[in-house]
Amino acid sequence: MSKKKTQETPVTMPEKVYNFCSKKKMILGILIAVAVVLVAGIIIRGVHLAIEFKGGTLITYTYQGDINTNDVETAVKEVINTSIVVRTGESLDTGGKQLTISFTSEEGLTADRQTELTDALRNKFADADLEIYDSNDVSPSSGREFLLKCLIAVIFAAIMVIIYIAIRFRKIGGWSAGVCSIFALCFDILIAMTTTIVFGFEFNSNIVAVILTILGYSINNTIVIYDRIRENRKLMPKATLNELINVSCTQSLTRSIRTSITTIGTMLVVTIVVLVKGYDSLLSFSVPLMFGLISGTYSSLFVAPVTWSWWKGKEDKKGKKSE
Repeated sequence: MSKKKTQETPVTMPEKVYNFCSKKKMILGILIAVAVVLVAGIIIRGVHLAIEFKGGTLITYTYQGDINTNDVETAVKEVINTSIVVRTGESLDTGGKQLTISFTSEEGLTADRQTELTDALRNKFADADLEIYDSNDVSPSSGREFLLKCLIAVIFAAIMVIIYIAIRFRKIGGWSAGVCSIFALCFDILIAMTTTIVFGFEFNSNIVAVILTILGYSINNTIVIYDRIRENRKLMPKATLNELINVSCTQSLTRSIRTSITTIGTMLVVTIVVLVKGYDSLLSFSVPLMFGLISGTYSSLFVAPVTWSWWKGKEDKKGKKSE
């Protein structure tokens, strides 16, 4: 098929092509705004590391009746003068009510101190029939090791993504496309971390699950757009990279929005159910993930392709100067 005939092939061009590549200042502005909110959140609210990362003690009690978590927190602080987290829930095995107390510490909780704490709670809630269900100490070294493993997992995943994109899209500059996709993922992770800090959630194993979920969701969206750019390169051989990006992102816009509404809507339902049922521990997963999914849609349409356009533009200018 001749080039002339190729260009006459229907490309399903959208009626209106949005100029995504002109949004570089907007992308930079949003990035700076998120960074400012993150820094402000760290200063105002602080970073709350869970015992998985920092080390500490986790005690679970079974109980009867109703217990006010604020009263529990007050009683525990009278024995252990440190910041604590109190949660209530139900056992998946027995369906009975459970009270979970967690706090970070360097030395853990001795048997005598645990007995003192249990006696204080039993005196405070005499009618609750409190019984120890489980008790665990996590050493700081174990927490640091867990954090290191999480970081290694994320870094390894990022490297594999770059290699995959570099190989699959090598004909359209795959290596630079892969690096730009990781930049977009870093933006998504930044959004998830900012949400966690602003809402006052702990950095626990939930945030690791959120990051890995966002990584898979966002990179899938980005690859779909890169695929579209590669296909349009064959159908529009004379088009510039910016024109290809604008057309490809416009073609993918409806699909991305529909997919996002479905997934984000699902997480919104989960968040509402969690709030109604009182399983607050799941909020540190559902809320950051919801914002991360919104960010994933935005970054796959704007951050990754537009950053890639800027990168290739710089390369072309250097090439012309060297000539």
